[in-house]
Amino acid sequence: MTAPHADPLARFLIAAAVVVLFSHLLGSLLGRLGQAPVLGEILGGLLLGPCALGWIWPDATAWLLPAQVTSALTATAQLGLVTFMFLLGCELRLERVRSGRTAVGAAVLGGMGLPFLAGAAIAVLAPGMLRGPAPDGAGYVLFFGLALSVTALPVLARVLVDSRLDTTRLGSFALVTAAFGDGLAWLVLTAVLAFGGAGGSGHMALTTCLFLALVAGTRLFVRPLLTVLLRRIEGDGRAGRLVLPLLLAGAFGYAGLTELIGLHPVIGAFLFGMAVPRGSVAAARTQRQLQGFTQAVLLPLFLAGVGLAVSPGTLGLGAGHWLVLIGVVLAGFLGKFLGTGGAAWVFGMPRTEALRFGALMNCRGVTELVVAGIGWQAHLISSAGLTTLVVTALATTALTGPLLKVLGTAAPAAAGTAPRPFVPAARPSSEGAAPRILANSTPVEV
Repeated sequence: MTAPHADPLARFLIAAAVVVLFSHLLGSLLGRLGQAPVLGEILGGLLLGPCALGWIWPDATAWLLPAQVTSALTATAQLGLVTFMFLLGCELRLERVRSGRTAVGAAVLGGMGLPFLAGAAIAVLAPGMLRGPAPDGAGYVLFFGLALSVTALPVLARVLVDSRLDTTRLGSFALVTAAFGDGLAWLVLTAVLAFGGAGGSGHMALTTCLFLALVAGTRLFVRPLLTVLLRRIEGDGRAGRLVLPLLLAGAFGYAGLTELIGLHPVIGAFLFGMAVPRGSVAAARTQRQLQGFTQAVLLPLFLAGVGLAVSPGTLGLGAGHWLVLIGVVLAGFLGKFLGTGGAAWVFGMPRTEALRFGALMNCRGVTELVVAGIGWQAHLISSAGLTTLVVTALATTALTGPLLKVLGTAAPAAAGTAPRPFVPAARPSSEGAAPRILANSTPVEV
């Protein structure tokens, strides 16, 4: 019989147990300190990786996380990533916006455009540090700009609930803006991955045509078919058991299709999630079933995997690399803060409220980490680029809570002063609350 210390399965299970428990303990600790729990889950991977445990006790890291175990954890984590993106697609409700569309559009344009330009400029100036081995330079520049322009809708929802802003017009406006921004970011990422794929313009054109055909087929056939199936299943208890495997099979199948046509699997999972009809009781129940295990186990494994791939040593000892890191963090924070806050102020939001809005939209959290991981897997960015984006996501997300406290509440308008014509956006979900994937009552949040 093989000794336990040499058994790959035993090592995998022990490593998974350590990663999940350690990540959630750190997440809970940071949650008590007023930070987003996702920060603890990322730090769990960082501390177990080469920059902490691997430096203090390298033999422990070598035993706990050898190459074969890390590979198995990465493969398992992909299921969590695909499921998470499916759930995020299910929660995206852009059709709920009925007012304030111009203000939302301006906030999305400013909040994504300014950091995008700043990130692209830094990518052009520092390719030796940030660029990966992929041959397409334009795809690298576009990707890095996009990575700085995202906002994490799940983390934003959690911050709004914790700050008791989820029922305010500021919270509503922030959620809708982030939802539009998320949708646009994934569309742009799809184009960047198609553009940056190997095979030249012919491959890009084929990938684009196949993806557009998949989108059209989803809109014309898959969504109506899901609507009919779920409506028939609603009142049938036995058939209701098929909803979970049906939706999971659809998410995994779409992920596989987009992988086959040359795009990342999360694009397909997100697209299938958007095809799930809103208002279905059976679909909502299935989503709640998936959220618990995905948030508690699968997603932390992915986040820890990103953390394990990050090492400050990739930045080197040169002052230039550390200046680039500081520049990226500042560009990401100021670009998002000024872009979103400035656009909201121009369209009538009071100044203090606009500043708080700019702070809220700096929640990059899990979304930027997912985007950064995808870019690293596609070889668009280097290991130093991945480390830079992870540090940026952690720093800007960690600043959100303290900055909101510093800004305080918006001051009331002076007597006799007419309010500016700011129109708040409608609630982004039928329940009138933040997306369930983060704002529900489960103790495990991402």
